[in-house]
Amino acid sequence: MRHRIVGELMTRAVVHVRPGTGFKEIARLLAEHDITSVPVLDREDRPLGIVSEADLLLNEAAREDPAGLLLTPVLAPREYARSRAATAEGLMTGPAVCARPEWTVVEAARLMQREHLKRLPVVDEAGRLIGIVSRSDLLRVFLRRDGAIREEIRRDVLDRILGLSPDCIDVRVDEGRVTLSGTVERRSLVSVLERLCRSVDGVVDVTVRLDHRTDDSAVSPAR
Repeated sequence: MRHRIVGELMTRAVVHVRPGTGFKEIARLLAEHDITSVPVLDREDRPLGIVSEADLLLNEAAREDPAGLLLTPVLAPREYARSRAATAEGLMTGPAVCARPEWTVVEAARLMQREHLKRLPVVDEAGRLIGIVSRSDLLRVFLRRDGAIREEIRRDVLDRILGLSPDCIDVRVDEGRVTLSGTVERRSLVSVLERLCRSVDGVVDVTVRLDHRTDDSAVSPAR
């Protein structure tokens, strides 16, 4: 099966800054382009880190309350230094966690989940920025039409991978939810079919209503 890759989903025109870009210029870029973060690039366009709205807000959070009602927060040395920074180099969170254009949606999503990130700079083999991919970009696979999902299951899963006639299984797709009905030769095929269908881009859930002619799941007794 062909899975959508980061290079197909990423945004290629990336708003970015350099290490010496000032605080106010970064804030202006975020507001002007309606984005929440920008990558910081070196002279060779390699990502060094990311400056986000949260990084800029450290400046406000570290200030004393003008009304004197709130205690001044105690920040770790690194966070305190960032709250006083005036350029991207001091403000950014680094090093940058990056993706590659050939990665699948699954690879990118798992990295985002593991690192608690909302977006990933995408770099080429030399480490230079070529795009950026966000959570919303990855979710675009779920906008696939039901008919396209059904056709991929019939063509790739049933016919090409398992060598089954596409007409032996009734495949229905409604809002990304797949229902499989019919009869297969062996019981072991049921779990294989479910797993393969769940791996199709755009599938939200799989309901299996399959019978089998032969139960090949029984374990032979030890001799």
